[in-house]
Amino acid sequence: MEKVRYEEMKPHEIVEARNKKPAAYLAIGGVEWHGEHNPVGLDTVKGHELCIKAAQKGGGLAMPALFWGESREGNLLEFNHDPDGKVAEKMGLPKENFAPGYMGGVTADEERDFYKELLIHIFYQLKSLGFRVIFVLCGHYPLSPLANQAAEKFMKKNPDIKIYAGIEADPVRDKYPKGGDHAGKWETAIMKTLRPDLVDVNILPEDKNIPPIGVFGEDPRDNDLEEFGKKVTQDIIDSMVAKTDEMLSELGLL
Repeated sequence: MEKVRYEEMKPHEIVEARNKKPAAYLAIGGVEWHGEHNPVGLDTVKGHELCIKAAQKGGGLAMPALFWGESREGNLLEFNHDPDGKVAEKMGLPKENFAPGYMGGVTADEERDFYKELLIHIFYQLKSLGFRVIFVLCGHYPLSPLANQAAEKFMKKNPDIKIYAGIEADPVRDKYPKGGDHAGKWETAIMKTLRPDLVDVNILPEDKNIPPIGVFGEDPRDNDLEEFGKKVTQDIIDSMVAKTDEMLSELGLL
């Protein structure tokens, strides 16, 4: 399989790949509870694996993923969606660790502003490395509006660069109008397809009347999980390549 992970490539390999297709795939996410059956880095790992697969299929390069910097008091399951402390307990942490102000007194709005500036900084880095198209895969869904705001601000000053930002369900919304969840069937199926070594649905209670902790969406304990995962994952990869090609065509580069 052709090498596409930027951080693992030699300079001449990068130049060759970039000359063929000056497109960069960037996954952004975080570390957050995704049920007892999934890794805490699901959002970012999921996004990065999709970026790698898209680059392998259609050209371009998968850049190092961004795990850190998102608003931890704005949209984090351990902070916003764990009222009874079950998630913190499972993590072996006191609920007080996620009390308001635990990020040093920085407000959620300040965290969001910082993150947008961080993304703009990354976009300038990618421009300096010779890329003309950037596909930002927002594995952590609340990052999508921030990425789009950062992209719009950047492109106003850099009209020679095209940036697309969205969650993995956005490019396939016509096929999956309800696509996207939190550690439910959608994310678990994709993760099991991309990294089966990191998923173990058997950890969850066999009794489906007992809801999984911190899971939002369709129950991942579904008999067609693997079949669904393979189909939706391939559809997402195909749509990522198509969107990247569309932006290159708009710039007259394809």
